[in-house]
Amino acid sequence: MFGNNPKRAAVIGSGDILDVQQIFKTIQGEGPFAGRPSVFIRLGGCNLACSFCDTEFESFETLELQTILDEVYKLSLNTKNLRSVNLIVITGGEPLRQPIEQLCTSLINQGFTVQIETNGTIYRDLPSDVHIVCSPKPGVQGYKVVREDLLKKISAFKFLVAKNLKFYNSISEVGQTKYNIPVYIQPIDQNNEILNQENIEFAIEQSLQTGSYLSTQIHKYLNIE
Repeated sequence: MFGNNPKRAAVIGSGDILDVQQIFKTIQGEGPFAGRPSVFIRLGGCNLACSFCDTEFESFETLELQTILDEVYKLSLNTKNLRSVNLIVITGGEPLRQPIEQLCTSLINQGFTVQIETNGTIYRDLPSDVHIVCSPKPGVQGYKVVREDLLKKISAFKFLVAKNLKFYNSISEVGQTKYNIPVYIQPIDQNNEILNQENIEFAIEQSLQTGSYLSTQIHKYLNIE
């Protein structure tokens, strides 16, 4: 959206219906579950507007929870009608903007592993089995410590880095040390070959200097969603 999306507030509701951008099967391309076959549930809307965000999440439609679950189950099956995909990634936009508690509980009850990708600004009381990957975004004064109620439930942090972007050229303390949370470093795709190569080299150096894990968007190299 490159920062042109409206900033949408958190939604109060039962979770019987959700705004969904897309549901699709792919390979998770980044973070702690990189390489795993996955079904992505991309939810609509975000409470932030990041200038480098290249994800479409504003042409969403409102779907009933059961419709979402049925589509996820269908996509989890292989050509022999056996379940071959066990990881469900709920992303956006900002997935915690919507009441996804029911969705997460239903998926876990069906034996799926559930991962959330969030910017860390909104809290919801999700089941303890949910893997929360937080990719924090700096404000006008840089990064802030992630809210405590969410912080203690986060499984991993994923910092986006770019050598030439203010606040994105270092790894900040947002609470990861307190709870010994693993950190992943991912170069930002700036749609510029020269800048992207600089960002990759910078991410490698930051990984070596900090001991953090390097995360690359392997789905882009594979030319898949």
